[in-house]
Amino acid sequence: MHLSEKTSRKLINYATIISSIIIILLVIYWYRLGIFTDQEKMKAYLANKQIIGPIVFVLIQIVQVVIPIIPGGVSLLGGVIFFGPVPGFIYNYVGICIGSLINFFLARYYGRSFIFHIISEDTLNKYMKWTKNQKKFNWFFAICILAPAAPDDVLCLLAGLTEMKFWTYFWIIILCKPWTIAAYSLGLVYGSRWLFNLIGK
Repeated sequence: MHLSEKTSRKLINYATIISSIIIILLVIYWYRLGIFTDQEKMKAYLANKQIIGPIVFVLIQIVQVVIPIIPGGVSLLGGVIFFGPVPGFIYNYVGICIGSLINFFLARYYGRSFIFHIISEDTLNKYMKWTKNQKKFNWFFAICILAPAAPDDVLCLLAGLTEMKFWTYFWIIILCKPWTIAAYSLGLVYGSRWLFNLIGK
């Protein structure tokens, strides 16, 4: 049995509302615990949850991609420190990829009105010039996602406004994100160790 367009839209709306409420409640709960503002509290919170700790951390990563409450670098470093290099990388990767996919759908479904709640119109317009040619934008997007210093979250939202096919977006995120995450994670870990060693001398 095929769902009608009207029924599909209602189901999407209900799912969006329910998901939004859950995310908002989780963010409020985590914020009250102080895990967004205090790294020690985040570490203690996750350490007390041996089984669901990774799930909670992935959810935190998803939230910080969709709603930039904490700097991405902090959560990337947190994943490697709390869980170790390999598991931390995997949890970072899964959370960031899911968050990036959510950003794409939110931008495509709600358009500019949603995006302007996250970034300014000037910031969006600065990158809009790259969307005039879809094929060139696809390459530009892939290169930027692969580059560590690119504004990934802004570009993911921008991609949702273009005619980029979902599967093109999906494979760019899945294939290009791990290199950026690995570069950031290793850079932050070894950089912090070098800094602590320097201070300790």
